[in-house]
Amino acid sequence: MTTLSRLRAQISISLDGFVAGPHQSIDNPLGVGGTALHEWVVPLRTFQEQHGREGGEDNASTPFLESLLADIGATIMGRNMFGGHPGDWSHEEPWTGWWGPRPPFGHPVFVLTHFPREPLELEGTTFTFVTEGIERALEQARAAAGGADVALAGGAQAIRQYLAAGLVDELALNIVPVLLGSGERLFIGSGDDLRGLRVVESIATLAVTHLRFARD
Repeated sequence: MTTLSRLRAQISISLDGFVAGPHQSIDNPLGVGGTALHEWVVPLRTFQEQHGREGGEDNASTPFLESLLADIGATIMGRNMFGGHPGDWSHEEPWTGWWGPRPPFGHPVFVLTHFPREPLELEGTTFTFVTEGIERALEQARAAAGGADVALAGGAQAIRQYLAAGLVDELALNIVPVLLGSGERLFIGSGDDLRGLRVVESIATLAVTHLRFARD
């Protein structure tokens, strides 16, 4: 019997439940104060290597980040995480993501969108735009992953949809000790049901607390 690869979501979140600050835009994609959610990860050597840079540090968060990146063969993300203006894609100035000509993924990425677009091929990564919904995107990602797991990179709306459908096998929350006050919430409308996910790992540092949830 063939075992399906797991769908593994991870996201950084504030103490008051926001994964981005208010007033998100192309110029400020994380919203006001949103960069504070990622200050724990940017200095890490593993993060720097992933983005083609040298240097960085190792600390208690390093093994956790490495585990998030391990055995991933494809990624799913929402339209907002891929970025660009809302609505249909521009043919005159097509958006190619936040990451430049060499994105940090190094494997196929599937973008949830309502607007058709031809695949975008960049160095080491091909973005495929899926208009048929979350289950079709997961089906395509699993096929592309070649037996490895699929990462669900966000944003909040994409993770909420997969959680509500009971399709997330693992959820990693990086809880940062800041208050954003407003912005984009992760668990809005989720009720009290984690769809069979339970805490299986906890790592606490002064900069961030990592919680890993997995299916029973």
